[in-house]
Amino acid sequence: MRIGICDTTFARFDMGAAAIDELKNNATDLTIIRQTVPGVKDLPVTAKILIEEENCDIVMALGMPGPMEKDKVCAHEASTGLINAQLMTNKHILEVFVHEDEEDNPEDLKVLAENRAREHAKNLIKMMYHPKAMRKEAGTGVREGKPNVGPL
Repeated sequence: MRIGICDTTFARFDMGAAAIDELKNNATDLTIIRQTVPGVKDLPVTAKILIEEENCDIVMALGMPGPMEKDKVCAHEASTGLINAQLMTNKHILEVFVHEDEEDNPEDLKVLAENRAREHAKNLIKMMYHPKAMRKEAGTGVREGKPNVGPL
C-alpha cells in the first residue's frame, strides 16, 4: 500500500513524523511518500499530486492553522480544497488539522498534535486494512487527540 503524507512548515510540531512512526508501528507492507509544503492552503494540490502522480492509495494532510481569524479562513479554504481533491481522485484524504488555539499551553498543544496525528494514522490503518473495526466504532463518540465523549 502506498500512503501519502503531506504536512506543513507552518505547523509548530512535526505531525508528519508522528504519523509516519505510528503507521510503521502498525503495518508492514507500506510505502510512504512524504511532501512538506509551507502552509495548509498548499495541502490540497500536494495531496492530489501524491494520489495522481505518486499513485498513493490514501493521503494524510496534516496542518496547524494559527489562531487569527485569517488563519481560520485559510483552514476552511484548505479543508474545502481537500474535499475537492478527494472528489476529483476518488481517494480518501484524511484532514488532520490542529488549530493553534485548541490549547493555551504550548506543551498541551504539542501533546494534542502528536496524539491527533497518531490516532488518525491508526484510523488510516483501520480504514484500509480493517474496515469492520472502523465500522464497530460508528456512533461511539471517538475523538482524535482528545478524550472520547462516548455515545448518546
